[in-house]
Amino acid sequence: MIKPRIALIVTIVWATCLSGTSRAAEADRPDPSPNVIFIVADDLNCSLGAYGDPVAVTPNLDRLASRGLVFQRAYCQQAVCNPSRSSFLTGLRPDTVGVDDLRKYFRATAKDGRQLVTLPEHFKNHGYFTQNIGKIFHNMGETQDRRSWSIDEVLYRGTHASDTIFANEPRGGGKPPYKSPVTEAHAVPDTAYRDGQIARLAASVILDQPVDRPFFLAVGFWRPHLPFVAPKRYWDLYDPNLIPAPEPPDAPTEVPEIALHTSREIRNYGTKPKDRVFTPEEIRRFRHGYYASISFLDAQVGRILHALDESPHADNTIVVFTSDHGFHIGEHRLWGKTSNFELDARVPLIIAAPGHAATRGKTTDSLCELIDLYPTLAHLADIEEDLSDRLEGESLAPVLENAAAVVKGAAFTQHPQPYYGPRSNWKAMGRSLRTDRWRYTRWTALDGGEVVARELYDHDSDPHETRNLASHASYRDLIEQLDRQLSREVR
Repeated sequence: MIKPRIALIVTIVWATCLSGTSRAAEADRPDPSPNVIFIVADDLNCSLGAYGDPVAVTPNLDRLASRGLVFQRAYCQQAVCNPSRSSFLTGLRPDTVGVDDLRKYFRATAKDGRQLVTLPEHFKNHGYFTQNIGKIFHNMGETQDRRSWSIDEVLYRGTHASDTIFANEPRGGGKPPYKSPVTEAHAVPDTAYRDGQIARLAASVILDQPVDRPFFLAVGFWRPHLPFVAPKRYWDLYDPNLIPAPEPPDAPTEVPEIALHTSREIRNYGTKPKDRVFTPEEIRRFRHGYYASISFLDAQVGRILHALDESPHADNTIVVFTSDHGFHIGEHRLWGKTSNFELDARVPLIIAAPGHAATRGKTTDSLCELIDLYPTLAHLADIEEDLSDRLEGESLAPVLENAAAVVKGAAFTQHPQPYYGPRSNWKAMGRSLRTDRWRYTRWTALDGGEVVARELYDHDSDPHETRNLASHASYRDLIEQLDRQLSREVR
């Protein structure tokens, strides 16, 4: 019989050997693949605290910014939902993917579209469990992509107008007088709207994820897209008298008419005459609604971040937050998107990636585009082989290592005008180039291809794009240089 003291020594030695074996095995084991939570807002410009907005109440996105890198100059490739989403989810520019309106499906329009591999599909092909909750691909027409996901998409159907208390009130079978008001502020729980439902489902999915298989969870929120609706408590976060008026209030001087639009989207809500100028009271109410919608969105992002922090995945999950494009709320006399101005082209982008402490809580002025997200996430997950030949973006990994790094010299955005209505209404395509200092836009006729207008804005002296300098003779050489740069990209 082994004496107790000897038994204790044997046990300790045995445990030590096992521990050493375990540590050796752990050392030989590759690092686990990082999870990805990919959050996309709808129609969100950079009206966030993390971007210096003095009005926005966005504590959760500000907290995410403190954990990651804030990209101050990130740009979409077309400022409207379906073309932008089809672009960044395939890593291809709008002309390549062939989607320029709200109903086209990229697998039907892109050359070899059936063989395209989307961003989530790429992760699925590398062993990830991929899931879509909310609006990631577009909600109009047959534009979703079941191939990209491990299970069926949810909470992506419907119109924005149907996600209102107004649209769901009982009327005894009667038809509502209009599709929805521009704004809505009821004392209801967050789950009265889709985004509250999306956030709760996403949070539960994060908490339920097993630790032995990596996941790619895409969460697509519907706000702050029109109509500007949110539970009343988010409206109450703001004093409407302290919400500033649009700046700049007027269109740029010497701007070509083709660069503007009639703000048709907002005029499709409510019962106001379609061509009437909004009153100062209406403008303040609409802007209040946009900010309330942003705070509502922010609270839902907070639920997801809280679930991640409570889960076993917190230290091994990349979180990306962005928007499909920007938005005007009265600036330049415009409401909505569908332009090539900075306010529509620029988007918020925050990337919080484990292991990148050097840029944690920092901002970068490095130019980037939404098509860069695909190669960036593939790089961070170490599944980037064979991607360079089929993607048109650049990995932002160098910027995540060093906020001063530069991966590209310009960002490109495009949009046809006048956009809404039948395609036969389209007259010209505007292609816009954003460099470190300049925004240059060239408008070419869709019928014939001749240049019909140009715009040039100096962001060093005119960050709000109030003066079009394109007709000034002193900028002729610069315009020729930017023209060549733009032509190389859209060849």
